[in-house]
Amino acid sequence: MPATERRIRRLNKQMDAARGPLGNTVNLPVLVAALALIAYGCLAVWSASLTISDASFPRHLFGVVLGLALGSVVWRIDFRPLAGMSTVLLVIDLIVIFLPYIPGLSYSANGLTGWVRIPAVGFTFQPVELAKIITSFFMASLGAQYHGHIDTVRDYVKLCAMLAIPFGAVVAAGDLGSGLVVFTGGVVIICMSGPRREWVLSTIAILTGLVSLLLAADSVLDGLLGHDVLIKQYQMNRLLVFLDPNADTTGAGYNLMQSLIAVGSGGFFGKGIGHASQSGQGFLPEAHTDFMFALLSETFGFLGAAILLALFALLIFSAIRVVHRSDSLFLKLVGVGIIGMWTFQIFENIGMCIGLMPITGIPLPFISFGSSSMIMQCATVGIIQSIWRTRQKAS
Repeated sequence: MPATERRIRRLNKQMDAARGPLGNTVNLPVLVAALALIAYGCLAVWSASLTISDASFPRHLFGVVLGLALGSVVWRIDFRPLAGMSTVLLVIDLIVIFLPYIPGLSYSANGLTGWVRIPAVGFTFQPVELAKIITSFFMASLGAQYHGHIDTVRDYVKLCAMLAIPFGAVVAAGDLGSGLVVFTGGVVIICMSGPRREWVLSTIAILTGLVSLLLAADSVLDGLLGHDVLIKQYQMNRLLVFLDPNADTTGAGYNLMQSLIAVGSGGFFGKGIGHASQSGQGFLPEAHTDFMFALLSETFGFLGAAILLALFALLIFSAIRVVHRSDSLFLKLVGVGIIGMWTFQIFENIGMCIGLMPITGIPLPFISFGSSSMIMQCATVGIIQSIWRTRQKAS
């Protein structure tokens, strides 16, 4: 071990000793940021519940309580034994993804089959939220086998092909937005597993070409067959509106325009709790879920949005520090996968609210209404805390 690295490790151990027992088991910056975001989300959902009937505040609190309980349990688990269980993780991942299609468990909402109803309890859950986490463990178990350096193109292609399995399964299940989250988390893990830069750049170029070809082929097939084949029409409309906001294709641009109005009308200090007219009076659909950032900006203004971004920055950079301190490559990769998913969801949700990203059904982590998302977000914080707790043990 180089002398510089030994000095760094010695300094880290001295800092941990000075921090005390609590600092050795709990990373306070991550915990404080997560709890502050959850509290901020509760405030925003409560504000939304004053004018939006579907924004049930008690239901949101129920998800928070379950999530905090699960996160505290997850924090105490040592996940390193999962490093050699890639096959088992893949099987479990696929089962979880297709749970909504099992008779007796399936539950549909808003015309989509993506939930399961737990018998005797009546609680509905979106399994794809759990699948996002399982995919991170699955890809990390594969990436850790290369010990930080992928030597051959064959191994790199194999790793990419394995990511295509859960990604394709989620898309096939009808959830493109969640598929993109799974894909992004997996891509980050692959990039941190040690491939050559030219391989990654070549993959980006190939994917760009394939997406362009897919869009062109979809238009041709739809015209020949008279119905949606590869991409649903509402998904294509969202993409067209993103490329040209003035092209209001079958009303697809309405949500974007209302979101922009809501964000802009909040001003610096916002309109105040219960006074968000665009979202509260029904002009902005799904304000408490997909467009929660627009509702929050209208309610609390630019200042409230800036506080939100500061909390997200604290969470992400603190989690990066946790991952950097871990001695386990497997846990490092799990951590960067979670951070990648957080970052993508934040940029995508906020970006779509201000017209910088295509509109998708991706919720804003820790903020949007939804028990399934909240429970799993709390679980990811528990995983980061678990990585911190086991950071200096033999890997």
